[in-house]
Amino acid sequence: MASAEFWYEFASTYSYPAALRVAALAAERGVSLVWRPFLLGPIFAAHGWRDSPFNIYPAKGRNMVRDCERQCAELGVPFRLPAPFPAMSLLAGRVALVGLQDGWGEDFSRAVYRAEFGDGLDISEPTVVSAIVGNLGHDADPVLARAQSAAIKSALRASTEEAERRGIFGAPSFVSAGELFWGNDRLEQALSWAKRP
Repeated sequence: MASAEFWYEFASTYSYPAALRVAALAAERGVSLVWRPFLLGPIFAAHGWRDSPFNIYPAKGRNMVRDCERQCAELGVPFRLPAPFPAMSLLAGRVALVGLQDGWGEDFSRAVYRAEFGDGLDISEPTVVSAIVGNLGHDADPVLARAQSAAIKSALRASTEEAERRGIFGAPSFVSAGELFWGNDRLEQALSWAKRP
C-alpha cells in the first residue's frame, strides 16, 4: 500500500485544517498515513528566528489569520488565534507520542487542534491537555507522567532532529514517495504523489 508521512506541529495554524482533513483523504485514496509530531522551535532557531514568522512579519501574520478563517469556514469549523501565539506545544507533542504508541494519538491530535484553534485554549497548560486526554476516555495522570519520561522526551527530540535532517522547515509537511510537500494546500498533491508508479 502507498504511504505518506504527515509532519505536524501543534503551534502551527495551518496544521489545524490539515489534521482535520488528512485521515479521510488518505483513506479515500488508499494511502497509509504515518502521523509525525515534531517541534518547529529548534528548526526556526537554526534559521535564526526567535519567533514565528507570522509574528516577525506582521503583514504576513494578518494575512495568515484571515486565510485560516476562510479555510476553516469552508470546513465548517471555527478558527481563533490563541494567546499567546505561538503556543508552547512541548507537552502536547509528548502526549501525542504516547497516544500514537497506544492507538489514540490521531484522535488526541485532532482534539488538541480543536481546543487550541477552535476554542482558543492554551495547550501549554497541563489542565487543558489532561482534559483532552480524559475526554478521549483515558486516565490523564499516568499519560502525563509517561509523557515526561526520558523515552518520550528523547523520541520527540529525535523526531524534531529527523525533520530537520530531512529538510522540513514548516508545518504541516508531508513526505510522500521521497518528496517533501509543505502546507495544507499541498495535502492532496502529496497523497496523489504517493500513488505514482
